Order: sequence, then structure tokens, then C-alpha cells
Amino acid sequence: MAEIKVIIPAVNEGDSIGKVVSGLPKSVSEIIVVNNGSTDDTIENAEKAGATVLTENQRGYGFACLKGMDYIAKQSKQPDIIVFIDGDYSDYPEELDKVVAPILEKDIDFVVGARKKSLREPGSMTPQQVFGNQLATFLMRLLFRAKFTDLGPFRAIKYNKLIALEMQDKTYGWTVEMQLKVLRKKMSYTEVPVRYKCRIGVSKVSGTVKGTIFAGIKILGWIFKYSLK
Repeated sequence: MAEIKVIIPAVNEGDSIGKVVSGLPKSVSEIIVVNNGSTDDTIENAEKAGATVLTENQRGYGFACLKGMDYIAKQSKQPDIIVFIDGDYSDYPEELDKVVAPILEKDIDFVVGARKKSLREPGSMTPQQVFGNQLATFLMRLLFRAKFTDLGPFRAIKYNKLIALEMQDKTYGWTVEMQLKVLRKKMSYTEVPVRYKCRIGVSKVSGTVKGTIFAGIKILGWIFKYSLK
């Protein structure tokens, strides 16, 4: 049986993190919550739900993900698959088995849980999120002939392929960097439709004007950077 580990970046997700951790299937061998500057009870609730909790004091989604990867790299045995999911309970953690299925059944390298409009709860994605996703994936189709339709945070990748990507982005560009590098390295990929609901709490990215602007700059920056290579 494939060993699966989950990395969950979390900032002030005290009301939701326990639901995310508890909702993940028993097929997961370890759930790693990376506390990224929380001032609430995120740590306590994650530990209570059974997660391993790490702390990354440098704020940024990528910083948190890299912290989780560094922790895994130092273990005596590495997993077969890494899954990333947000800690706000907007995704349905029980759908993890569906997200990893193409890897297990078809030997696909990388899978994105695509938040299809028909499966999204009304209001679960802000207009700027929808527009940003459409623009980014349109540019990837135009410049790289990609088939991605979403930059969804619920994603799975073979561990050895993740290491080969040599991820660098420390903040908002993490998801698009991963997808661009998968394309560049000609790894196999697919999307699976996943449900999406209104998050618990306020988004640190799309919930603020500053976050929205910086995320947009980072995403477009990565796309145009790779288009010139």
C-alpha cells in the first residue's frame, strides 16, 4: 500500500483545522500541520485531532509548505505521495482518496483537485479568485499548451516528483510554480473535479486587497518568467 502524507499550511485556523485533520481518510500515514504565525488555538486543535504540528515563523504559504517538506526529507523513510490541502475546511478532506486515485491507478505524477463551478458552493470563491484562476490557466494553455483549469490548493504528487521540482516560491506563487514546473519537466498530470464550500474564517489572500494584488503579481510573474525560458 502506498504511503501518503499530508501537508497543511495554517494561519489562525483554530475553528477549522480539527475538522480538516479529522476528515482525512485513514489511508493517510501522517498529517503535518505547519503553523505559520497563528495567534489562536490552531496548534492545540490540530494536535488534539492527531496531527503533527510544526512551526514556521516566516510568513508565507510557500514557507509553510517547504517546512513540511523539510521535515519529511529528514525522516528515515519517505512517503510515496504528498497531498497538500488548505486548513480552512473549504475543501472536503474525505475526497483525498479521489484526488490520489489517478496516481495509484494510472501512475499519474501530479493531480490537481479542480474546483468545478457546478461543484462549488455559491460564494465559496470570490470574483477575484475566479478571474485569477481563469486568467492564469488561460495563459498556461496559450503559452504552454497546458490542460489545467484551476490552481486549486487540494493536490497530490508523487514524492520523488515533488523533490525533482525543486520548489522555491515562499509565498503566493507556490501553486502556479508547481504546475509550471510539472509542465516544463514533462511530468504526467491530470485534474479531478472536487467539491468546494465556503471557508471557515477569512482568507489571508483573497480576503484582503493586499493579498489579492500580491497573489496576482506572483502568479503572473511565474507564468511570464517560464514563458521566456
